[in-house]
Amino acid sequence: MDQAAEAIADPIRRAILRMVRDERLTAGEIAARFAVSRPAVSRHLRVLRESGLVTDDLSGRHRYYSLNPEGLAELHRWLTALMTPAGWEQRLDALETEVHRARRDNRDNRDNRETA
Repeated sequence: MDQAAEAIADPIRRAILRMVRDERLTAGEIAARFAVSRPAVSRHLRVLRESGLVTDDLSGRHRYYSLNPEGLAELHRWLTALMTPAGWEQRLDALETEVHRARRDNRDNRDNRETA
């Protein structure tokens, strides 16, 4: 997880991940979309590959890069757990819902008695 988090800390690497999410691209195609040098893009691709966030396939003389969603799975689970309310927060939410329901029921019962 730490490797994936470190890899996506860089904005260029995040942009590369978005690029290769839907299509396979060569390093040259990726580099052409940035104002940084090809060697710099190659270093970014190496970091992404070593962290398991992209895969590369050799096809003829070209190496194609694509997103490896499995590389983000552990980080995704951690972020999801972090964003999920703790158990006591869920219980407080349920209590709040019950208080609102009880108030509504009391108001409805009072209205029914007054109209009867």
